[in-house]
Amino acid sequence: MQRHTWILLIVLALISVMVALNLGRYAISIPEACGIVLDSCGIKGILPPPTERSAIVFWNVRIPRIIMAFAVGCGISIAGVVFQAIFRNPLASPDILGVSAGCAFGAALSIVFFNGIAMAGIQGSAFFFGILAVSLTYLLGSRSWDKSTAVLVISGIVVSALFQAGLSILQYISDPYDQLAKIMFWTMGSFQVSTWEKVQITLPIIIIGSIILGVFGWRLNIMTQDEKDILSLGIDLKRWRMLYLGVGTLIVAAAVSTVGDIRWVGLIMPHIARFIVGTEHKKLVPAAGLLGGSFLLFMDTFARTATTAEIPISIITSIFGAPFLAYLVLKRVGGASKVDH
Repeated sequence: MQRHTWILLIVLALISVMVALNLGRYAISIPEACGIVLDSCGIKGILPPPTERSAIVFWNVRIPRIIMAFAVGCGISIAGVVFQAIFRNPLASPDILGVSAGCAFGAALSIVFFNGIAMAGIQGSAFFFGILAVSLTYLLGSRSWDKSTAVLVISGIVVSALFQAGLSILQYISDPYDQLAKIMFWTMGSFQVSTWEKVQITLPIIIIGSIILGVFGWRLNIMTQDEKDILSLGIDLKRWRMLYLGVGTLIVAAAVSTVGDIRWVGLIMPHIARFIVGTEHKKLVPAAGLLGGSFLLFMDTFARTATTAEIPISIITSIFGAPFLAYLVLKRVGGASKVDH
């Protein structure tokens, strides 16, 4: 049964890639895509030669966007699994420590004061302030006498509120005809900015971070236990918590700083993966990654093909994510009612 499950998850990922290739203003069929790949490898005569236009769209537009969407969905979903395990809260999301608020502030700061001279400048500023926000959360949490994860959550709320206030100030003073529109578009997220340059910067962080979290996924089973039980096993709770949250934060910061805020994916994909493969984190981490990558790639394909103007990705993910959260709440309430009775 487990082997069939993994096969289905891999097939789903391949289908999402094929759908993303085939749909768009300039559709590329699977045989045509195979012909482009073979032609670029110097293998000719097997399939009809591709047109120059289709090859340019395939390599410079479609493939970087597919790689970015799948990688971001995979990384954020894996980070969601980790954060839900560390905080022992099924409603914990990867931005709980303030990384998304910090990234948004950093991007807006670059747009307002440097007029978005280059996308690399916006990405670098967003990444820096995302890491800074989480660092401030850790610093604030470490100053408390209570070292539990609850204090980290409260610290994250405080830091997020501060950066959200800063973002509001920047929106208020920005040029409403140019800068404000850029800030709003960035905060809603889009894969329209995907290029090979951004893939080369973002992909290594997501891949390396995901591998680290996958390799040490088995220990997340222990991290979900009560803190006293963990300490009784002789495990350095602080060190392992810092490792998981630090790597998860790097993944989320790299993703959000590149394509903007991506909502709900890191919250709902771990739940779906948990329903499919169970709570064993050694299986849950890769399953959530495959599901998250496939889901976000489907959502991005819908966002760029549903209308003539591209829809920001967070609008699409929110439409699907909010009802799912409502389902989780109702399921928990219903389960609690049955227990009470």
